[in-house]
Amino acid sequence: MPLPKPPAKRASLLSAADFDAPAAPVRRPAKSRVAAPPAASATVLDLFETPVARAPSAPAPAVVSAPPAPARPRATAEPHKPRSEGPTKLFVLDTNVLMHDPTSLFRFEEHDIYLPMITLEELDGHKRGMTEVARNARQCSRDLDALVAGLPARAGSSGIADGVPLNRTGHREASGKLYFQTNLIDVTLPIGLPQGKADNQILGVVQALRQQQSGRDVVLVSKDINMRIKARALGLPAEDYTNDKTLDDGDLLYTGVLPLPADFWDKHGKTMESWQQGGLTYYRISGPLVPVLLINQFVYLEAPGAAPLYAKVTEITGKTAVLRTLREYTHQKNAVWGVTARNREQNFALNLLMDPECDFITLTGTAGTGKTLMTLAAGLSQVMDDRRYTEIIVTRVTVPVGEDIGFLPGTEEEKMGPWMGALDDNLEVLSKTDGGAGEWGRAATNDLVRSKIKIKSLNFMRGRTFLNKFVLIDEAQNLTPKQMKTLITRAGPGTKIVCLGNLAQIDTPYLTEGSSGLTFAVDRFKGWPHSGHVTLARGERSRLADFASEVL
Repeated sequence: MPLPKPPAKRASLLSAADFDAPAAPVRRPAKSRVAAPPAASATVLDLFETPVARAPSAPAPAVVSAPPAPARPRATAEPHKPRSEGPTKLFVLDTNVLMHDPTSLFRFEEHDIYLPMITLEELDGHKRGMTEVARNARQCSRDLDALVAGLPARAGSSGIADGVPLNRTGHREASGKLYFQTNLIDVTLPIGLPQGKADNQILGVVQALRQQQSGRDVVLVSKDINMRIKARALGLPAEDYTNDKTLDDGDLLYTGVLPLPADFWDKHGKTMESWQQGGLTYYRISGPLVPVLLINQFVYLEAPGAAPLYAKVTEITGKTAVLRTLREYTHQKNAVWGVTARNREQNFALNLLMDPECDFITLTGTAGTGKTLMTLAAGLSQVMDDRRYTEIIVTRVTVPVGEDIGFLPGTEEEKMGPWMGALDDNLEVLSKTDGGAGEWGRAATNDLVRSKIKIKSLNFMRGRTFLNKFVLIDEAQNLTPKQMKTLITRAGPGTKIVCLGNLAQIDTPYLTEGSSGLTFAVDRFKGWPHSGHVTLARGERSRLADFASEVL
């Protein structure tokens, strides 16, 4: 049936009579021929009256009758659903948790947080200074001020005494409430605990809260080991703050190396494609191994009686992956500044260090695995020979192993000199590789190499931008995740950053293998096409160092 002519006036279809008419003929136009023209007119209205929101008359009553109130809590609870089926917990935070991580207020998901008044007093006492602890204390104070801004202090509707919603400042993952100690709590602790100490007052608050709120779990969260021990001795539940840990177990850290199964060729050889390009062999595989592979991950297969396979994952597309064979740096013809790889992992590391497509590299391993020597050799080769970078910048965390020796005189590089003993040792090794230059030639080379190496302190990195630099961060296991972020974001165009460290030798207080900035960087950068990681397993320093690493 042909469509009727479009109406001459717009108001003729949007009159009150049209909205009062029953919607049944519009829903069932096939049963009555008389109702067909209005349905066609409604179709014309949908096509030509797009700015009018009331055109579809049938869904309008449903939208008006739907109550908007239930939709609001659903939107709030959607991002993070409660993990537990029972009632939410009440966590009492110690001051050291807030000073360790100022965002810890928003890390407890659906659970509530309680801050004793003594915690705020201690937070106020640590806010002065330029240290990391002072900055965290000030940041936490600003977050607390933003949470309570505009709320009445008296009890009642939306008052501070009734709890402050933690998602008030936009942190949707925190759906619990923040409670302050608004009245005096009279508690009696055991006679052996002094009443005036701040830790004991917090323990008293936890004990009183457990008596007042017997229907829910009240847990103390503290970074102080002795305070957790005292709490458990008093029968109070206490936990460590573990939200800052990247991994619970250091053995689960990404190693960057994956051994291939013995039946790799049998399961993947039938559908495999291979070709050669630039002197290297490429393999395109599809099979059960592809889902566990990551970009720039090294794979190897050492089967008895067959040629070994050493390759790197260069591409992952859907259910297929491309493996590329490696350049053999164990041979003297491919030596990097006179240094050759002595084992499998060192060969993997040199392939990463010499790859211009890798902008961020992390190397971990025990003492004597050759991390600094290989990185410095790769940096000198790409600065002096390839002219890929303009200079090498070396920095490290100045955390002493024992007692500090006091202030050091001189310029920035002279002050950093005692911390750079590892750099001098490795430069001495690299200078001996040029045996045909003679004494004068080696001295001239050393002066030229020294002019291309700049030693910088971490204290002055804020606001800098490195252009076409080879940045070496030694002892990176002593960096916090925040410091690691500060350093990596200094990289400009054409800059490569290499982080070296041994997670078994952390000297920074309050840092563990799971919360170190090096662990944080390895876990977050794995699988990125322009980064790589290798865990060096075998020491090559000396037989004495290898034996000492095993038995001591």
